[in-house]
Amino acid sequence: MDEFLLAFKKYAVFEGRSRRREFWFFSLFCYIVMAVLYVVDMMLGTGVLSTIFGLAVLIPSLAVGARRLHDTGRSGWWLLLYLVPLVGFIVLIVFFVMDSQPGTNEYGPNPKGVGGVATA
Repeated sequence: MDEFLLAFKKYAVFEGRSRRREFWFFSLFCYIVMAVLYVVDMMLGTGVLSTIFGLAVLIPSLAVGARRLHDTGRSGWWLLLYLVPLVGFIVLIVFFVMDSQPGTNEYGPNPKGVGGVATA
């Protein structure tokens, strides 16, 4: 839950780096909430709740995705691959599961700690 809140604390921050843990917990939480809201919308016969939530998490999703790409040494502009049907999504998934670049890169220090070793 802390990772989800961390992503929202950096609501529109496209600079820096995000660990895999932060990205995937944020994504998991968003998918679960979206599924629940979709079911509620189906019972109510509307699509309002899931649409509002989707719009509310659009910018944080792009921001955490860009920071995750920065962590692997790639520009946030790689998110434009989402516009390429199927192939772009698969390529981005591969980038998102890759490990962090060790040490400091052009986007900042490694969020895992010095030299890629996790700190408490």
